[in-house]
Amino acid sequence: MSSAITSPSAKTQALRLTAFLVLTAMVALIVATPFLPNYYIRVANSLLIYILLGIGLNIVIGYAGLLDLGFVAFYAVGAYTYALLASPQLDLHLPFLVIVCIAAFLGMITGVLLGIPVLKLRGDYLAIVTLGFGEIIRIVINNVDWLTGGPKGIARLDKASILGVDLARPVEIYWLLLVTVLGVGLFVWRLERSILGKAWAAIREDQDAARGIGINTTTAKLAAFATSATIGSIAGTIFAASQRFVSPESFSLQESVLIVLMIVIGGIGNILGIAAGAAILILLPEMLRELAEWRILFLGILMVVLIIVRPAGIVPRSFGPEKLIRGLFGK
Repeated sequence: MSSAITSPSAKTQALRLTAFLVLTAMVALIVATPFLPNYYIRVANSLLIYILLGIGLNIVIGYAGLLDLGFVAFYAVGAYTYALLASPQLDLHLPFLVIVCIAAFLGMITGVLLGIPVLKLRGDYLAIVTLGFGEIIRIVINNVDWLTGGPKGIARLDKASILGVDLARPVEIYWLLLVTVLGVGLFVWRLERSILGKAWAAIREDQDAARGIGINTTTAKLAAFATSATIGSIAGTIFAASQRFVSPESFSLQESVLIVLMIVIGGIGNILGIAAGAAILILLPEMLRELAEWRILFLGILMVVLIIVRPAGIVPRSFGPEKLIRGLFGK
């Protein structure tokens, strides 16, 4: 038998090497982060929160092909749910896990309420309506002083606690975020491969054709908005618990745009691409902090170059977790 048949091809070897390097780097970063100074752990926590947000928004944009510019509204729903239920504001002080469940439910309901009026909208019209929805939520939060504290926000939030274990220090929040990101990432990856995920892919490619082959596009779209909003609310809850303070400034339009840019630059429809995009847009400004205002210019130039050179994103849709595992284990 020839050596060309028995030995792995150069392409397979390259894939295996890439998969090994990527997984090794990820494991090394995960293990090393808790031993770093608090500043670096806080940066890692911010990165994980944005990865979680990116995973949530990617369901609507990457899987279903619906441009949502108001995703930050669900982030705010989760954050203010924790702020109201775990602070002197309403003097309730509910357990952290209970608040997470309530925030997830409220986020799901909010996602459905947003999805119902935009079912027939596409492209720019959908983007404008969702953008307006995000701004409405922020303005309401900013003006309902008696409930949300208005521009001053809500302070003195309770420490998060799970089974009697406080989650207040940056390293404790890090482990909470890491477990949440891995769990949500695995859930969304499996969801992408399900029948619902296939329906989203059909809607993304051609809504009329998807409807023509019997897909209930209404249900599928509402499921996309509901799932995306649930994840966004969970991220907001953990954000509020880690900061122990929330204010409307954290939920501006810029946050929604930043999350969209993470997905576009990293790779639409790819969880690994979201992590890559978040690393660039969150870590790079921190690395260039000494350059003050010039770092924004540099970051803008970098984004333009990346979009021109890699229009499909840094990590293409084809190079997902499944291909990474297959390349490493040869399956």
